[in-house]
Amino acid sequence: MNILNKIEQYRDHEERLRWEGTFAEYLDLIKEKPWVAQTAHSRVYNMIKDAGVEEKDGKKEYSFFKDSIYGLEESLEKLVEEYFHSAAKRLDVRKRILLLMGPVSGGKSTLVTMLKRGLEDYSRTENGAVYAIKGCPMNEDPLHLIPLHLREEFQNEFGIKVEGNLSPLNMMRLEQEYSGRIEDVMVERIFFSEDKRTGIGTFSPSDPKSQDIADLTGSIDFSTIAEYGSESDPRAYRFDGELNKANRGMMEFQEMLKCDEKFLWHLLSLTQEGNFKAGRFALISADELILAHTNESEYKSFISNKKNEALHSRIIVMKIPYNLKVSEEERIYKKMIADSDLSHVHIAPHALKVASIFTILTRLKTTHKAGVDLVKKMKLYDGEAVEGFNQQDVKELQSEFNDEGMSGIDPRYVINRISSAIIRKQLTSISALDVLRSIKEGLDQHASISKEDKERYTDYITIARKEYDLIAKEEVQKAFVYSYEESAKTLMDNYLDNVEAFCNKNKLRDPLTGDEMSPDEKLMRSIEEQIGISENAKKAFREEILIRISAYARKGKRFEYNSHERLREAIQKKLFADLKDIVKITTSVKTPDESQLKKMNDVIARLIDEHGYNSVSANELLRYVGSLLNR
Repeated sequence: MNILNKIEQYRDHEERLRWEGTFAEYLDLIKEKPWVAQTAHSRVYNMIKDAGVEEKDGKKEYSFFKDSIYGLEESLEKLVEEYFHSAAKRLDVRKRILLLMGPVSGGKSTLVTMLKRGLEDYSRTENGAVYAIKGCPMNEDPLHLIPLHLREEFQNEFGIKVEGNLSPLNMMRLEQEYSGRIEDVMVERIFFSEDKRTGIGTFSPSDPKSQDIADLTGSIDFSTIAEYGSESDPRAYRFDGELNKANRGMMEFQEMLKCDEKFLWHLLSLTQEGNFKAGRFALISADELILAHTNESEYKSFISNKKNEALHSRIIVMKIPYNLKVSEEERIYKKMIADSDLSHVHIAPHALKVASIFTILTRLKTTHKAGVDLVKKMKLYDGEAVEGFNQQDVKELQSEFNDEGMSGIDPRYVINRISSAIIRKQLTSISALDVLRSIKEGLDQHASISKEDKERYTDYITIARKEYDLIAKEEVQKAFVYSYEESAKTLMDNYLDNVEAFCNKNKLRDPLTGDEMSPDEKLMRSIEEQIGISENAKKAFREEILIRISAYARKGKRFEYNSHERLREAIQKKLFADLKDIVKITTSVKTPDESQLKKMNDVIARLIDEHGYNSVSANELLRYVGSLLNR
């Protein structure tokens, strides 16, 4: 089997990555590759940076999060630059617990899982290689072997700052196994693994009465007391707590704010001083990223408790709100469906977009900015052009509320409703109307939705339906107009002749009579109004078209029907308006004649071949648009 060959190849690859040598050989290694000795925070930052960073419109986008987290570019940039980058530079933020705060199903757990899986993979790369004292249950940094009085000299020679003290167990091993000869201590390359509890720890609170602090810091192995004679002998201690095992990597505190206080106090020393207390030993050094996540209500309850003030000052809160872009929300749903057992079901084009419109509307806050309703705000956030508004307006809208995106409908609800519609009705094809209907039916079953919210959300479903009506008509318009492509090209050529005459202040010549005539303002406006070009903006639009034609001419290209997206859209809409009666008759007649039937079949074929419909959803779309046009 091919899979068995690949398993064998992976095993060989793992074997080739292994390295073992003395501390003296390790020093030669870090002299050649100083990045090997980086801190845990630095390793996480470099892992993200090495995956690739793109800058778009002055904002950074990280390839590490691509295809998994959508629409949270600003939050991710703040997280990477303000926390990981600063912590990698050994600034004071590395002495803080990173707390991700956001609504349910907003991406917090996904983000943490990505960091953990990423570290596992990164530790197997050249830049992410990690080395530890061989046989150490805490994967201790070999540089802890360097005596304190030599560290400044070491830093001057190697350019590497050493922090932390040798653990009690390795201190004993150094004396007993290596007779104090630091240079002979064995060092090995380790690979992070959450499953094997190497460099990645996870702590989840349970019943405070039964959960033991040993889950965090390890415990005495009573079976060895007789052998070693003392509870303070490090060999009689199991360094297997989550804080021990997460050393050199990251530690995830699930639902940290639900933890009993005794578990949280250990974090005070660990974050501020880089060490924690375990058993009857001196403080144990640990270099790890402490990462937790919670929701807003739990966080507010936590900070309102005066007893938590000391820990509160050790926390850096990073908000992870819901995505607020329709196009990105649609990508979330596509990914969730692709990962489910519903991938065989045909989901009609725009069904997920319409669901996304509803979802985003529930998350937006009504602005005080004049002339901006929720739909315009939604479109501006998604990068759509809205006449009269620019990028500066978008920035003003985004800065208006600090908590926008921290409430609303979560993606899981929408996917659950889509699943419900498919399974309950045994559908093999689902349309936008099916999705909206299912979302509306589910509002009664959603436990956390108040009566006021339900009324508001019902209004948003109506808005989403109206947006779909526009989309559906435009979809059919495109399919119909294609059959009249020659008519569209003729209309465009006519428009361009008039625009050229208008801009150059020339007259046109009637092709039949040869008489001179003024540019046809009525024709030009009838086309421009289709895409919302105002009377004041018409001159600039026409000049832009003329500039585009000149640019094409300089390159020896012909200005075609598809050369200007907005003009093409305007021509299509104008032609569709002129053909409206034909479309109405063709889509709504119960017994079409041969000509109408041919036209219907041509449109359905185009919807299937070029727009992503199947025969069921294409026929449904035509019937629906026919009913809209007949209203």
